[in-house]
Amino acid sequence: MDHESLVQKVQGLTDLELGTLLCLVAGQHCIIQTEEDALNSLEEELQLIAANVFGLTSAVLRCSISTTLEDFSEGILIEKRSPVNPASPSLDRKFSNTTLSDKSSDNRKIASIILVRDLSLASHQVQIQALELQRTNRIFTHTAFFSAPKPFLMIALNSTSSTPLVNHLNDHIFISHYHDSQDGFANLEDSSEWIEDDRASLSSVVHRSAVKQSFKDPLISQNDIHFLSDLSRTASVSIEVKRYLQNMVTFLRMHRAVAGGISPRATKHFDLLVRCLAPLHDLDYVTPSLVALATPKIYRHRIVITTPENERSMQYGSDLMAVEALLEGMTPERVVEDVLAAVETPL
Repeated sequence: MDHESLVQKVQGLTDLELGTLLCLVAGQHCIIQTEEDALNSLEEELQLIAANVFGLTSAVLRCSISTTLEDFSEGILIEKRSPVNPASPSLDRKFSNTTLSDKSSDNRKIASIILVRDLSLASHQVQIQALELQRTNRIFTHTAFFSAPKPFLMIALNSTSSTPLVNHLNDHIFISHYHDSQDGFANLEDSSEWIEDDRASLSSVVHRSAVKQSFKDPLISQNDIHFLSDLSRTASVSIEVKRYLQNMVTFLRMHRAVAGGISPRATKHFDLLVRCLAPLHDLDYVTPSLVALATPKIYRHRIVITTPENERSMQYGSDLMAVEALLEGMTPERVVEDVLAAVETPL
């Protein structure tokens, strides 16, 4: 395989395409956030990325507080006879009359890429079902057993104002990414006829024609994904870079604003991500810059900001008002920035 031409293709990918590729190479799952009014465009963009860039089928599941375990199982299945129809609307969990006893249920499969919107609104049981699917790559219904295809990717689509997922599921998510609607939706723009009001933003663009997907001649094939995955497993990490990575984890854990989220699984994902980034940058080794690049992606959705009352220095007599002032405006992004500035970078 021509590694150089593959790297050139990778370097031409958008942020959403690159994030999807990283998860497929790592065999892990992710969270993608955007503004509430841009979620529909993000959903369509990711469907196009699945089909046109990777040649993979996709399914969309929209969750709510009324979503049941059966709704979840139904929403991730597609017909084997033909790829998912991109022009059809997403399956609405409230008004779906599909039952698992349908004759067509024997001829269905789990989609390669599942887009789950507002998963945090679903019940604890549904979120645990999503976790079990990620862990085991299989799901049981009342009448059948389905195994996830390879590759398989679940993307949780959330608005910036959404609540966090349940702890165990959140920790199992590989990376998180925020997509600014001002950065646009490249595949959607190329595949549909857009009318733009000069006074409107990208998030309010009106679509005149249906989005079309093509499963022929994907830009990144499954062989490319396997090749990059093999390269990531052989990427070397020097002692100095390994120490830099471990120092990053230690400083994050000891940051005064952090109440939790720096888990052993997060550290494993951290190591996996830096190795997956190496071949995408045409390297067979991990550099400190790749560690710095990976840090916010791994920890942005995991870091839990402490409350002033529970900040650790309060145990030693710190003033509550002083601690409140210290923590004011503190976010996971700021914590990561503090740590990146504090940890010495190896030469």
